[in-house]
Amino acid sequence: MSILDKAKIKKSVQVNLELSKDRLTKETIDAINVSSVCRINDFRITDGKGIGVVLQLSNGKEQWFFEDEINLLDENGNIIIKENNTNSNNSLILETLRKLKYENKNKVGELINPINFFLWLIVSFKDIF
Repeated sequence: MSILDKAKIKKSVQVNLELSKDRLTKETIDAINVSSVCRINDFRITDGKGIGVVLQLSNGKEQWFFEDEINLLDENGNIIIKENNTNSNNSLILETLRKLKYENKNKVGELINPINFFLWLIVSFKDIF
């Protein structure tokens, strides 16, 4: 589940200070200690892969956070549990690929064997998936 599926601008979230305090200023940490519940002001792409949020803190200043550093809140102020949408079939396939090992072949007969080539190809590309 992406944060964009559930969160909207002006909705309240709770900052998990333990996950983000190593990169925050003292002023920001103090504002979060006053109230860890903040309002979403905007969304930003973090590093080309994830989505971050710009929050308005209790002191009125804005600070951005990674998606995993915040907890979404429902209308009653309860934390919405994050769902992992990993497909079990994909997980099984990827886990199987990660376990594959390839031993270098030195004999010509082993090198031209299509099965060895296919195994080498899969092992070579498994990190891409």
